[in-house]
Amino acid sequence: MRTPPAMIVGLVLCPCGLLLSLTGTLAPSWRQVSHISGQPADLILEQGIWDICSEQQSSHNRLCGQADELGYFEELVVRVARGVMPTSLVLALLGLVVAALGVRCWQEQPRHPVAGVAGLVLLISGLLSLVPASWYTHELWALPSPAGSTLVVGYSLVLSYLGSCMEILGGLALTYSFHHCCKELRGPRLPPSPVLETGTCSTTGAYRNPWDVQEDERDRQQWRSTLPCDSDL
Repeated sequence: MRTPPAMIVGLVLCPCGLLLSLTGTLAPSWRQVSHISGQPADLILEQGIWDICSEQQSSHNRLCGQADELGYFEELVVRVARGVMPTSLVLALLGLVVAALGVRCWQEQPRHPVAGVAGLVLLISGLLSLVPASWYTHELWALPSPAGSTLVVGYSLVLSYLGSCMEILGGLALTYSFHHCCKELRGPRLPPSPVLETGTCSTTGAYRNPWDVQEDERDRQQWRSTLPCDSDL
């Protein structure tokens, strides 16, 4: 059986979202501060949730581990982001492991309930990472900064947004697997119609053959078909 398209979408978007969220969490550039009074005009201060770095554009001299003189790390939104973002990454990794077990690359049939649970975990992970990113954006200009400086959004915050959205979309795609479970509960599969003794196909209703009907032919054995049709169309 081919992997359903919804599962493929989920397995493509979620790892990409996890990678972007990981980069956004670790990279120290949630906010960029420039035109700082008393400092060179080309000096840019990059603030993340774990570190503060300064870079002079003319010499490309970058120094991290700058002292937090204004109490930036003591702000509530920064402390919340420090706790929520790693939690989101752990949930995303767990969801991908469960999704791999549910979607299956080594089994004949995917486990739709397992894939649906993985989608829920990844959806929660994306929502968790979206909360601190949105809150930080709202508080961007209210966080402590040098007087008269210019504040802009850093690339880490943008990557966190993109990663969150990808995880949410991928999780939603995987949760669509629950739809298959509901279909099975509403309408159980009917057994294949019996084969006529003459070897002809039954024409009452459509039939989709899941078996490899040419297996005996490849083995060059004397065989007699026990399937309704000798076609996998």
